[in-house]
Amino acid sequence: MRHIINTLAPATCAIAFALAALPAQAQTTDAELAAHPEYTLSNALPYPEPANVKYTKAPAGYKPFYISHYGRHGSRYHHSADEYKYIAETLAKADSANALTPLGKQMSALAQTLKSEAMPRTGDLTQVGAHQHMGIAKRMAKNFAEVFKDRKAGNKKVAPRVKAYASTSGRCIVSMAAFVGEFRTHFPKIEPELLSGKSYMPFICAFDWGKLDYSRAPAYTAESDKLWQKVDAKPFISKLFADTAYAAKNIDAGTLYNRLLEITDLFPGMDSTLVASVEKATGTTVSKLREIYTPEERTTRWKAQNAWWYSLLGTSPLINKSNGTDFAKGTLQNILDEADTAIASSEPVAATLRFGHDAGLLPLAALMQLPVANAKVSDLSKLHEQWTDFKVIPMAANLQIIFYRKGDAPAKPASEKAGTSPDVLVKVLYNEIEQTLPVPCGNEPAATGADKATAKPAKQNCPAAPYYRWEDFRNFYSQIAR
Repeated sequence: MRHIINTLAPATCAIAFALAALPAQAQTTDAELAAHPEYTLSNALPYPEPANVKYTKAPAGYKPFYISHYGRHGSRYHHSADEYKYIAETLAKADSANALTPLGKQMSALAQTLKSEAMPRTGDLTQVGAHQHMGIAKRMAKNFAEVFKDRKAGNKKVAPRVKAYASTSGRCIVSMAAFVGEFRTHFPKIEPELLSGKSYMPFICAFDWGKLDYSRAPAYTAESDKLWQKVDAKPFISKLFADTAYAAKNIDAGTLYNRLLEITDLFPGMDSTLVASVEKATGTTVSKLREIYTPEERTTRWKAQNAWWYSLLGTSPLINKSNGTDFAKGTLQNILDEADTAIASSEPVAATLRFGHDAGLLPLAALMQLPVANAKVSDLSKLHEQWTDFKVIPMAANLQIIFYRKGDAPAKPASEKAGTSPDVLVKVLYNEIEQTLPVPCGNEPAATGADKATAKPAKQNCPAAPYYRWEDFRNFYSQIAR
């Protein structure tokens, strides 16, 4: 997803940093940011694979039979060819005028390499990104193998169907191919239906750059400006340019700071061949080059970036409108509808997979009021303590809704008659971590007084979190998706 002009995604440490699963809660302290500079990568953070995750055992007799999924594409090349070109030409011109420092010359060599080798791949998925989805698919196949095994259909056993949708973006289509390809190595009998086209975009990613007036609310811009005013590009410029007069006359400091930082942020998700080319051209490591931004500069800039994402597509009370999360209503409705079909189908359906963008997943997580995305914060200087973009939309971020039931017989959808699928439970994973939901159980009032002896309990047969009754889940989210 492209950014507005001042949305920088700050650089971090070495290319070889190790990513562990992020904490399940959204809170992040300044000390934690200092200890983990990779967090300031914002939405460019490579997928943090979960390690040693233990899932809550399903209630007795319940087995998984269907998965509804939404995944952001994996790590990619920068989204803008113009920005590759801008940096390369700006620094080349300065170099020809003898205006660069030795570090500036190295950064120019980096920019020329990116122009020749990365710019032709603008927006494409990297192999690192493909492997992120392969890893998620492998763990899904391991953790929920029963979903994908042959099942009874009439008098015979057949492989269950898998339907996969992708955005029209190439990086999403390749993400889908990588995921499904890995899946078929574990369940070769599955014949997936792979779909991509404009007609699917309303539920893959309905975000519209032409409808952002809501995000410029005065209450938000006043707070946001305070954060951006703390971002100082002058030290960065002094490291690049020996001729300060040239820089003052010819360089837009903020734009160069922004664009170079956004592009170099993506290096942790780049393929080793590109990293090797850059290091050969510059005579140093990419990690060393990226030290042009200090940890303090990265953190300061990331806090402003984090606030932008939160206010654009999150639950910001400063915006005080639902326009951002409304972009995900079509996705949520599609999740409900496809699940109804899978539950009722006489032919086994194993999974519905969707491959889209950060602008599709972030508002979906907020609309569903998941703990990782549901904070309400007015003081944006403290937003990171409760809400962080890198935990909501890292590369390959994903939502998985796992469906369980007793027995093998299909149930009628909850939409046909309330209570016809009480045997179906659901559990939500976000980035493969179990989530608690705001879904209430049951719709009957609690009994009082003389009625207690004969009244039906208000919360009869309610499972413990993270499991929820499908009928309750569907009733709750149907109201939100309207």
